[in-house]
Amino acid sequence: MIENNNQYPHLTTKDKQLCINLAQQTLTNNKVTQTDITTVTQQLGRYPRGIIGIGARCTRCQIPLVVITRPLINGTLPFPTTCYLTSREATKAVSGLESTGVMTQLTSQLADTTDHANHLREQYYRAHEMYLFFRSLLAEHLGDSEEHIASISAGGMPTRVKCLHALVAQSLVFGSGVNPVGDWALTQIKDSFDPHVCRCSIHLTDNQKG
Repeated sequence: MIENNNQYPHLTTKDKQLCINLAQQTLTNNKVTQTDITTVTQQLGRYPRGIIGIGARCTRCQIPLVVITRPLINGTLPFPTTCYLTSREATKAVSGLESTGVMTQLTSQLADTTDHANHLREQYYRAHEMYLFFRSLLAEHLGDSEEHIASISAGGMPTRVKCLHALVAQSLVFGSGVNPVGDWALTQIKDSFDPHVCRCSIHLTDNQKG
C-alpha cells in the first residue's frame, strides 16, 4: 500500500498509520464470513452488495454494526460510503436524532466564525481526509477505480452534515477522536444504542460465533 504524501495535507503520520492499520485489518483479520453476510442481510432486508469486511461489531454478541464496502461494486457502480451502518438499533436511534433537525444546526455551526467552529471545521476536514485515505488504500489493494468518487467521502463532509448514519459509522470504525460529529451523535443516542451494551435484536448462535 502506497500513500500519497501530498494528497492529504491535514493528516499526520499517526493519522495515516491508523488508516493503514484499519485497511490491513479489513483485508485480513476482519474479512467477511458467510455468517456475517447472512446477519447483515437480515439487518438490511437485502443482500449487502460490495461488502468486503466488518468495520465494527457489538462488543457483547459480536454481530456486525458497520460493514466496509468496496469503492466499486460489481466493477461498475461507484460507492463512496465505505463505512456503512447496518445495526438496526443504531440506524433507528440515529434516524430519531436526525428527525429533530440537528443536521441543519450542526451545518450552521460549521459555518460559524467562532474559535470553537474553527476547531470543529479542522477536525471535520481531518475526518474527511482520513475517510478518503482509508478508501484509497482499499481501492489500491482491490484494483477498484475511484475516478467518480475521488474527492467524495460521506455524510456531507467536509462542509455539511448531511447523513448522521455515515458519520456514526465512521466513528464506530475509526474509534473516538476522529469524527467529531459522529462522536457527538453517539453520545446523544447512548440510551438507545451503545456498541458496548448489547441491545441487538439479531443474535448469533454459539456455533456461528465460533
